[in-house]
Amino acid sequence: QVQLVESTLVQSGGSLSLSCVVSGNIYKIYSMGWYRQTPGKERELVASISHGDTNYADYADSVKGRFTISRDYAENTVSLEMNRLNPEDTAVYYCNADLLAPLAPSSDYWGQGTQVTVSS
Repeated sequence: QVQLVESTLVQSGGSLSLSCVVSGNIYKIYSMGWYRQTPGKERELVASISHGDTNYADYADSVKGRFTISRDYAENTVSLEMNRLNPEDTAVYYCNADLLAPLAPSSDYWGQGTQVTVSS
């Protein structure tokens, strides 16, 4: 049983941080990321980071230069630092983790979602 739990932290300067911790019987986490969804639209990738010899981060064009994703491998957490938020960032944000297991395909797990509302 694997659970993903999201949390939020309001920062000064119009910024907000999202954090997610993965708990349960974990062998290895390949990638972690954040997605968001608004009513009537498909869930879209915000940012993701994969583990390998080099850590790779991918960002949606709409958040490049404003959002930063980070991953703590020891704590099985992923965070998203969101800066210069605007109303277009309003959405439900979902944490995602791609878990690996020996001789088994990867499995996707999702958090319950966190509503982020940016008013102006």
